[in-house]
Amino acid sequence: MDLTNEQLIRMYTTMVKIRIFENRVAELFAEGKIPGFVHLYVGEEAVATGVCESLTNEDYIASTHRGHGHLIAKGGDIKKMMAELFGKKTGYCKGKGGSMHIADLDLGIMGANGIVGGGPPLASGAALACQYLGNDRVAVCFFGDGASNQGTTHEAMNLAACWKLPVVFINENNMYGISSCTLDSMCVPNVADRAAGYDIPGVVVDGNDAVAVWEAAAEGIKRAREGKGPSLIECKTYRHRGHFEGDPCAYREDSELAEWKEKDPIPRLEQKLLEMEILTESKNEEIKKGLQEELSAAEKFAEESPFPDVSELLEDVYS
Repeated sequence: MDLTNEQLIRMYTTMVKIRIFENRVAELFAEGKIPGFVHLYVGEEAVATGVCESLTNEDYIASTHRGHGHLIAKGGDIKKMMAELFGKKTGYCKGKGGSMHIADLDLGIMGANGIVGGGPPLASGAALACQYLGNDRVAVCFFGDGASNQGTTHEAMNLAACWKLPVVFINENNMYGISSCTLDSMCVPNVADRAAGYDIPGVVVDGNDAVAVWEAAAEGIKRAREGKGPSLIECKTYRHRGHFEGDPCAYREDSELAEWKEKDPIPRLEQKLLEMEILTESKNEEIKKGLQEELSAAEKFAEESPFPDVSELLEDVYS
């Protein structure tokens, strides 16, 4: 399988879109305009982008607390996303969910999830529905290295393997579950090594290489669509910012961050496309200018939107 020039440009554009969105969210949070917590995806853009390039709007994804990148890569509306972060009525969850609960079922986005390890059972459930209905759809589950140690994750993988469900488990290994390094919380070098326990493919890829992620994900998604069951793909990556905004990051060395920034996925793909003459300097500037304008419109929309009224407090509450 090969990527077309159009796909490569689209993937690059998506990665830049995620980056500028997240950088602006960091600024707005620091200014006190965004309440609650935000967990940013800066540095990990290649994973969501590479995976979602092989998905359709009818396929499902289960996200995490660090979910903005997944939502954007799957086609989420940044106007509704920004409004939700601001707590506004026009947001995806009418301003009641915030960063960790954004969902768009029309796009197959089952929701960001504030529970570590909460996504795998949801993805397996969606995959079971796809199998039962025979609709050729697949489910993808994004989960972090911290969630790789949760019982829910292993139960979901075991069930998916036994029933050959059309689901792909994407582990975003950024080396830290909050402040705990994977070297201190795992007895195997790779999360993907655990796939052997379920007799499913386990693959390790460079999570900062969007094309490498796409290649592995496309194969896993193809396998799932063909009824051959699940796969586990581990993407080695790194978050440039803290676990949450305001995290002092005392648990990692500045030199480690500097080393990983040298492997920033966006300049890597940008340079590759420029060298291949798929992207030009003028086209690059055009892309970035257009994305900045889109982001500014989203921020304006969020700022000008109303807060939900107190009378709406119990609407959409099911229990």
